[in-house]
Amino acid sequence: MRKSEIDATVRAELNRLRESIDNIDAAVVHMLAERFKATQQVGRLKADHKLPPADPARETRQIARLRELAQSANLDPAFAEKLLNFIIAEVIRHHERIAEEAENGQARNA
Repeated sequence: MRKSEIDATVRAELNRLRESIDNIDAAVVHMLAERFKATQQVGRLKADHKLPPADPARETRQIARLRELAQSANLDPAFAEKLLNFIIAEVIRHHERIAEEAENGQARNA
């Protein structure tokens, strides 16, 4: 079936759903940006006080918490865990960079 053969009602519904998905994707990006702003502040605080970039105990608690939230939202908890692990790895990388910059006396730009 070609695009031109799709019923107008089906096409309209498909477009409506895709617009909703696009809006949700934009919200996710903005929420991630806010999250990373907060984690950058955590990284600076850790660097200023010579704390390690990673906090495995907190990460474990966060993963368990997110898995529970995912389950209650009917989202695959394994997927949620993979996503959070990816985010945590990126945060740790940022914290390591911030700590290195602080150690070297470099300017701390986010």
